[in-house]
Amino acid sequence: MTQEEALDILKMGNNVFLTGAAGSGKTYVLNQYIKYLKKNKINVAITASTGIAATNMNGKTIHSWAHIGIKDHLTDADLNKIFNRTDFRMQILSCRVLIIDEISMLHHFRLDIVDKVLKKINENDLAFGGIQVVLCGDLFQLPPITPYGKEIIYINESSIWPDMNIHICYLEEQYRQKDDDFISLLNEIRQNEISTKSLELLSSRLNKKFEDENITRLFTHNADVDTINNLELDKLSGKVHNFSMTSKGDPYVTKSLTDTCLAPSELKLKNGATVMFVQNNYKLGYVNGTIGKVIKFDSETGFPVIKTLTGKKILASPGVWKMEEGESVLAEISQVPLRLAWAITVHKSQGMTLDWAEIDLSRSFSSGMGYVALSRVKSLDRLNLIGINNKALLVDPKVIEFDVDFRKQSKGLIKHISGLGKKHIKQRHKDFIRDNY
Repeated sequence: MTQEEALDILKMGNNVFLTGAAGSGKTYVLNQYIKYLKKNKINVAITASTGIAATNMNGKTIHSWAHIGIKDHLTDADLNKIFNRTDFRMQILSCRVLIIDEISMLHHFRLDIVDKVLKKINENDLAFGGIQVVLCGDLFQLPPITPYGKEIIYINESSIWPDMNIHICYLEEQYRQKDDDFISLLNEIRQNEISTKSLELLSSRLNKKFEDENITRLFTHNADVDTINNLELDKLSGKVHNFSMTSKGDPYVTKSLTDTCLAPSELKLKNGATVMFVQNNYKLGYVNGTIGKVIKFDSETGFPVIKTLTGKKILASPGVWKMEEGESVLAEISQVPLRLAWAITVHKSQGMTLDWAEIDLSRSFSSGMGYVALSRVKSLDRLNLIGINNKALLVDPKVIEFDVDFRKQSKGLIKHISGLGKKHIKQRHKDFIRDNY
């Protein structure tokens, strides 16, 4: 399915699972739909399964938005307590569209809990109380955290899934990688059928050093990342420049934003530091994951000037992260949108696009970890693979089965929609706006 076809289906008000391989433009489609909803005064709740993903979308975690916290189940008393919160009840009642991003990491039972909350507050037995729900993500990527030895249960195995009348929009165009061999390798990982040619391609990237480039290193564990970043910064001579995060709004919400923002509360930089932008700003020419080097500090503002790998020079003035509810801003924080980028974790890299990467998969411990790490990189010749273990390229056989069905459903949906005709589709769009304005 193309992005345009997916947007047409979303604009009809259908419940949608927006999926596809890494780099297929899922976040772009979400952002386009959010702009459309806001333009037409339709109240949309923007949420995600993790704090990092939520922050990137200027939203909340689904746990926070639905007031369910980390509960594994809700009692009737819990539901009544949520229902009796007037402010929260009004928030839910005004919501017409619920978006949940990075759905691969959301536990199935939490989707069922959200459904119960929305049914209770809307006093409507339809799935999610009758509002449109848009789930976005790729089950081949990082799964929900599950106790060791326990089977991973995915979002489409939730109790509410069969009642959602879910429309599968499977994006197939590739926007991140252009190398056919690399794309083939990534697709083979998804199918658990890695060819000899692809294994040879991966082997050819072992211990490839890039002497003159700023390389982001991906590791599976936080301890490795922190150690490398601190050591590399200490190696640089010159003055340390400190940048502190500022905030305003509800203290609780502000703390949640601060805890999940990829930009640190206290950013320490030196001339020559390797950094990564952690926000999208297409106008200024950077996205979440753009790598560069600090070449100086602006004489007037004091903010760092970054030279990207393409040679572009960007003044990294503070960016803003907000948590919104409808048209209201609950809280916002501001910080120079950078972090030290000699190293980051694979988990934090999900959703990023990297120009160059050095990846250590020798201690991989979760299905999807190798796929996420490798698919961050634009081109295979910009990859240095430090190590890899026998778990790194594993994918859950269940996900492969699900994927076959998702593709089949998506193709059937394209055929159905194309048969409606443009005039009918446009009328459905108008009807949805009219019914939810």
